[in-house]
Amino acid sequence: MPPLPAFLRPLRSLFSLALVLLLAVGLSGCVTTGLPLAAASPWQAVPLDTRSNPLDVGFSSRDHGFLVGSNRLIMETADGGASWENRQLDLPEDENFRLISIDFHGDEGWIVGQPGLLLHSDDAGRSWSRLLLDTKLPGEPYLVTALGPKSAELATNVGAIYRTADAGTSWQALVGDAAGAVRDLRRSPDGDYVSVSSLGNFFATWEPGESAWQPHQRVSSQRLQSMGFQPDGHLWMVARGAQLRFDGDPSAATESVGSGDWSKPVIPITNGYGYLDMAWDPRGAIWTGGGNGTLLVSSDGGASWRKDPVGSEQPTNFSRIVFSPDGKGFVLGERGVLLRWVG
Repeated sequence: MPPLPAFLRPLRSLFSLALVLLLAVGLSGCVTTGLPLAAASPWQAVPLDTRSNPLDVGFSSRDHGFLVGSNRLIMETADGGASWENRQLDLPEDENFRLISIDFHGDEGWIVGQPGLLLHSDDAGRSWSRLLLDTKLPGEPYLVTALGPKSAELATNVGAIYRTADAGTSWQALVGDAAGAVRDLRRSPDGDYVSVSSLGNFFATWEPGESAWQPHQRVSSQRLQSMGFQPDGHLWMVARGAQLRFDGDPSAATESVGSGDWSKPVIPITNGYGYLDMAWDPRGAIWTGGGNGTLLVSSDGGASWRKDPVGSEQPTNFSRIVFSPDGKGFVLGERGVLLRWVG
């Protein structure tokens, strides 16, 4: 092809620029790179005297509770989480425990951690006793749920589930075959469990009375990050690529998988950071959090989203969003970042 005359070359540059602008406008209807900032935030940043990562919170009463995390982190509050003080556990100094899960039923509390840690308290956490775990326990402790006087459930990072009715003296296995190595595992208030495989390539569900976990293929090619239970008992999932999905939504276009019908993917914002957790606040709004201070809220079931202004100011990755039945809420971030729900 002969070269363009010199007087036409500027027109070619203008045409190329116009084509780029046209493509950008067309793609903007498919990809969201920005979200409006909410006018106000229901969260309050709580200063913590630590750089460890908070991983879970548990309360023995409305005002008194504990925060646990990496590097043996345990902190105590007496004002509902508005302030926290460091506590010490009587553990070997040469072991760097990661305290993963804590739960209370009244004054009776439980903590599990890694490697191989199980603690029990019957005096609202004033003292903790370490319980020895069977050396044949499949996997490492991952999740503990206080059920009542001397009663609790313990789940491991390979999906083994045990129950005690004598304050941890003995444990009964509830599931015959473990789910395999997991990256995330949650329990519903009704005792159902969902786990995400360590590679994120499938998930599994278990209900009380079943002899084994039921595996399910992931919904799309995106690997799963985390899963949990909606307030109505249906599942939610977070996948890589900043995708959220909801199970049991009859109004959405769905595709059938093992445990139910899943909505099409919801992608609130494509800012290069994924989401790590999802939760519903006491007013019914949906929250999701993830990398680089990403904390988003939807008040219309996921149809539209806004950025939280307090979350956006935090130089951290948000890993957990926790709401308790009595209305308390916390967002847990890396390097000692904690947000408290003030409504």
